[in-house]
Amino acid sequence: MTQDAQQARTPRAGALPPAPRRYGAVNWIGLGTLVGREVRRFLKVGMQTVAAPVVTTLLLLAVFALALGGAVREIAGVRFAEFLAPGLVMMAMAQNAFANSSSSLVIAKVQGNIVDSLMPPLSAGELTLGFALGGVARGLAVGAAVAACLLPFVPMRLHAPGFVAFHALAATMLMSLLGVLAGIWSQKFDHIAAVTNFVVTPLAFLSGTFYTVDRLPEPWHAVALANPFFYMIDGFRYGFLGHADGGLWTGVAAMLAANLALGTLCHRLFATGYRLRA
Repeated sequence: MTQDAQQARTPRAGALPPAPRRYGAVNWIGLGTLVGREVRRFLKVGMQTVAAPVVTTLLLLAVFALALGGAVREIAGVRFAEFLAPGLVMMAMAQNAFANSSSSLVIAKVQGNIVDSLMPPLSAGELTLGFALGGVARGLAVGAAVAACLLPFVPMRLHAPGFVAFHALAATMLMSLLGVLAGIWSQKFDHIAAVTNFVVTPLAFLSGTFYTVDRLPEPWHAVALANPFFYMIDGFRYGFLGHADGGLWTGVAAMLAANLALGTLCHRLFATGYRLRA
């Protein structure tokens, strides 16, 4: 090493050590980096994470529209396919938002690189929001792709764009937070598969996606109204059709309350390191 290089590396007498970097109330750089990583992660395998749900949704539309279209020509005053399409878009968004955040955490835990997310100067709130926004991004991307592919087959007219936007954001955030919660709790892929098969899928299929809950007898009608997935579908469908089976503002309040509760719980789990730290 040359003398000039040695002098450059040697701190001068009286020089102050470098001050620690200050991020303010929110570490925007770290949060943006985490969200960007989550988005790049699912875009890297876009055929699996975005294109595959589109194919699945088109198959569901074909099966239900062809099998039931002749027997059930209209629901809520519209053709069955038009009634079905918004529910299919929302179901695809919800399932993929959940899958993104849950799989990200479980893969990191199984591979042993979860420390790469825990060691940076990110607070529990920033970790919660970063993983959740990654799931929201995937859910919205899938929803846009599904809607674009359904348009040639089913007309989708906007009745209340505000309800469409709110329920798309609130539902993907709720499901992404649920995925964060499931990912923190799960210690292997079997655990996350159990949550998907026994919680997410049944609630999604019993949410009124393929039928109107007004036709359900009691007590099943009351059970359907207690399903948070119902309010995702119902409010989102209202934004397109102008028809709702339940109370619109009740659904808005339920979505906000569920997001707040899940966000608080995920924040607490990140703060305590539950099932995250060895």
